[in-house]
Amino acid sequence: MHAFSRGTTSTPTAVAVPPSLSLPVIEAAFPRQLHPYWPKLQEKTRTWLLEKRLMPADKVEEYADGLCYTDLMAGYYIGAPEDVLQAIADYSAWFFVWDDRHDRDIVHHRPAAWRRLRFRLHAALDSPVTHLHHDDPLVAGFADSMVRLYSFLPHTWNTRFARHFHAVIEAYDREFRNRTEGRIPTVEEYLALRRLTFAHWIWTDLLEPCAELELPDGVRKHPAYRRAALLSQEFAAWYNDLCSLPKEIAGDEVHNLGISLVTHDGLTLEEAVTDVRRRVETCISDFLDAERKALEFADSLADGTLRGKELGAAVRACVGNMRNWFSSVYWFHHESGRYRVASWDDRSTPPYVNNEAAGEK
Repeated sequence: MHAFSRGTTSTPTAVAVPPSLSLPVIEAAFPRQLHPYWPKLQEKTRTWLLEKRLMPADKVEEYADGLCYTDLMAGYYIGAPEDVLQAIADYSAWFFVWDDRHDRDIVHHRPAAWRRLRFRLHAALDSPVTHLHHDDPLVAGFADSMVRLYSFLPHTWNTRFARHFHAVIEAYDREFRNRTEGRIPTVEEYLALRRLTFAHWIWTDLLEPCAELELPDGVRKHPAYRRAALLSQEFAAWYNDLCSLPKEIAGDEVHNLGISLVTHDGLTLEEAVTDVRRRVETCISDFLDAERKALEFADSLADGTLRGKELGAAVRACVGNMRNWFSSVYWFHHESGRYRVASWDDRSTPPYVNNEAAGEK
């Protein structure tokens, strides 16, 4: 279905996008869709957040739906089996909660709490079953997500996913140290770190259970497939930087492409915004070319054998969802309460977070 303003009402109206963030090519050339399972997805993820004690009940009641976490996933992984999409949506909601805990540990100067959480997440990633009843809800919720995500494809996929997420955890640790030291990375350092903290390869890995097939290395690493995948994620990360810049300046953040451009390249804030926007627009035009080549690659895999037919169809499904990521990310940033800094009582403290000493026990 096509989706407008939240994609949730029977009489949808278009969201007003600020001119500085408007991308007419996305609105015109990337039609938005939502997985038909979305209404149930939202309900079940809300329940999961409560059951796993990942957000206080009052925060879930007031903010969970408006944060649009399930909208983001339901707009990306079109065609996924319902149980796969549910596992991904719950994991995505967990990821946002983890990101908020990481932020609060920095704001409240809790390095010991962060260190414990970091090591526990590494352990839960390798042995999720033994962490399902961990005292820290964030660890137990992560373990639950991993048990479910690990159930869809062979062990080789699980091992790859774990390797990629171990790297994400360590990137979050580097970000923790940069922020506590007030160190703003150079542009090149930031771009490399951002590919990890945004979890580029995690969201790309998850395309495969949605297509119900693990892609062999020769397919995943083929330049046509890999370039399309990377561009879809770079767009998302850089557009997020563009939209979250006011939020991150208010929170004394040091990780934003705009902040690195101002600090290390001598740009004014206005020039930095223009530069980030240019990069975002280039991602879109480059993706359109990469998408064509990736689809040609998919066609070449269909060599008349059953395996070739399956691989070609899976790659085509994955590339189609790379395209969906553009519209889903774009509208998410204008619908989610996560970025409405101007409406917060305290611009440095999101109203949906647990701002207490979580993780100190």
